Amino acid sequence: MSPVFSHGDLRLYLLNLLDEGPRHGYDIMQALSDRTGGTYTPSAGTIYPRLAKLEEEGLVTKSVDGRKTVYAITEAGHAEVEARSGELEGIEAGLADSVRLIADEVRGSVREAMKSLRADLAAASAEARTQAKQGPQTDDPRVFAREQLQRADASVNEFRARVRSDLRTHVARGGELTAAFVDDLTADLDRIAKDVTRILRG
Repeated sequence: MSPVFSHGDLRLYLLNLLDEGPRHGYDIMQALSDRTGGTYTPSAGTIYPRLAKLEEEGLVTKSVDGRKTVYAITEAGHAEVEARSGELEGIEAGLADSVRLIADEVRGSVREAMKSLRADLAAASAEARTQAKQGPQTDDPRVFAREQLQRADASVNEFRARVRSDLRTHVARGGELTAAFVDDLTADLDRIAKDVTRILRG
């Protein structure tokens, strides 16, 4: 994935955040994570040196409020934000694209997991039919059936774990889960369940 911020864009975006109002360091980092849908979570080692540079340039001031250092934009900083408003619009558009991209990646990952599960189930069903024609490999067909059931359980559990991991990672990064996406996911899972029933009744 390409960087969320191109060269120089982060500097301008920091000024833009501070133009909205004074913020302390952690608040700035959280705002960046939230507004990029979790695609960019900066470290203190990235943000504080840039804030220090902005302070040296006279674009930002800092003050101590209890145990927190609060940063505020100066008139010169505000003037730069105003002068570069067109660039900021481009940056905002890029951030929106990043949020859409990560949502698309989650949807793609879920679809791939579903395809994999369908393929595994179809292969298991075909193998079971072949084994049934050839006769059981064990003395007791119930033992064979239990072995295949364990394989199917493992496939379903792996699918569930992959989807849960993708969804939880997406939300942890600040991404959104729309009602439409969850509805589509529920419908897809329902189709898989019907496919399983159809294959088993084959």
